[in-house]
Amino acid sequence: MAQLTLNVNGKSQTITVTDTGMPLLWALRDHLGLTGTKYGCGIEVCGACTVWVNGQPQKSCDMDVGSAVGKAITTIEGLSADRSHPAQVAWIKNQVPQCGWCQSGMLMSVAGAMKAGHHGSSIANEVQNVCVCGTYQRIKQAIVGL
Repeated sequence: MAQLTLNVNGKSQTITVTDTGMPLLWALRDHLGLTGTKYGCGIEVCGACTVWVNGQPQKSCDMDVGSAVGKAITTIEGLSADRSHPAQVAWIKNQVPQCGWCQSGMLMSVAGAMKAGHHGSSIANEVQNVCVCGTYQRIKQAIVGL
């Protein structure tokens, strides 16, 4: 058993894990109750598990929780308290989600690209997340105005 202190969404939180090699995804969901971050493929392809680590998009399914100690982690719950982030506003305006499973990771990737200074079609070209429902047309519509 190991006690780890994580900085998640601006708050210091201590969890007890049996394995520091456990994916950060499971620490967020199972130990901290932050279920907005989703499990998709488990091999860093789909992007459903995307969070920010030290301000950079990171797939949490393949990052071990032990290596997240001392880093600033932002999940979809920490992107904005009231869904006012421009990407979230665009998602709502364009009715992007169908099932919604990929949306938190997609939003974190898009918001990360925006934070890096990218806009519109350059964001669409950069974000490689997968949407099984195929709402790519609405995703692109939402991104164009960013």
